[in-house]
Amino acid sequence: MNTILTLNNLTKKFGPLTAVDDLSFSIEKGNVYGILGPNGSGKSTTLGIVLNVVNKSSGNFHWFDGSDSTHNALKKVGAIIERPNFYPYMTAVQNLALVCKIKGVSEDKIEEKLEIVGLKERQHSKFRTFSLGMKQRLAIASALLNDPEILILDEPTNGLDPQGIHQIREIITKIASEGTTILLASHLLDEVEKVCSHVVILRKGKSLYTGRVDNMIASHGFFVLQAENMEALEAELKSNDAFNSIKKEGESFVAYLKEPMSASEFNKEMHTKGISLSHLVKRKESLEEQFLEITKNLN
Repeated sequence: MNTILTLNNLTKKFGPLTAVDDLSFSIEKGNVYGILGPNGSGKSTTLGIVLNVVNKSSGNFHWFDGSDSTHNALKKVGAIIERPNFYPYMTAVQNLALVCKIKGVSEDKIEEKLEIVGLKERQHSKFRTFSLGMKQRLAIASALLNDPEILILDEPTNGLDPQGIHQIREIITKIASEGTTILLASHLLDEVEKVCSHVVILRKGKSLYTGRVDNMIASHGFFVLQAENMEALEAELKSNDAFNSIKKEGESFVAYLKEPMSASEFNKEMHTKGISLSHLVKRKESLEEQFLEITKNLN
């Protein structure tokens, strides 16, 4: 696995405020990483540091294997960390041609990148006629012009309507499927859950969790159950060592597993004990439930 970015004990102070607090994590090639946290948690500051627009206070970071300067390494990075800023009276193609000149890359890829973001048919339309979602998609196309190894996006769906959000998420998934590593900052649990393979949860500049989204906590999921005899089911669930908590929700019991177990296994076990289940569904905890579990003991 090739490492794209490594942060070691990175800290940034603005006077008495510590915006990034002893942060360490690494990003491996071919994954989609989310930096998740509320506004003010240090997401944008962290991105600013690694993109050389904010000076760190202490700690260090390096791109790729660390053998090149940050300036040179950033030539292999595409990033959008502010609102899209193009010339309103120029077309999409003209604006991207200007970006190519600034980046010192060929204009040959413009049409291909517009195709990726779904703007090929609007390539000769002026930027001022674009919706906010289209402007954001054009910004993504501009960030892809140098064929970056990693694409960095800061709150890519902020301010967009549901259709615009869906389009951006589809584009992110498509770009990732073609091998580009992605790092996105978001305050939306739903966004990270839908598009990211890995997550770094930040709160007040500190990392609360770093790792795979699907391994956030040692969760084996839970059963939602109903039976003809609910009293017998409740007694059985409470005496069963496979569950660490049982609660009643409406007409059902929700039983959280502390070890792996399939629904069919449990159904057979209940059948042998004479308990007939009328409803049995196995689910996995959502990222939101896991996030609340991780942060519940913090002020």
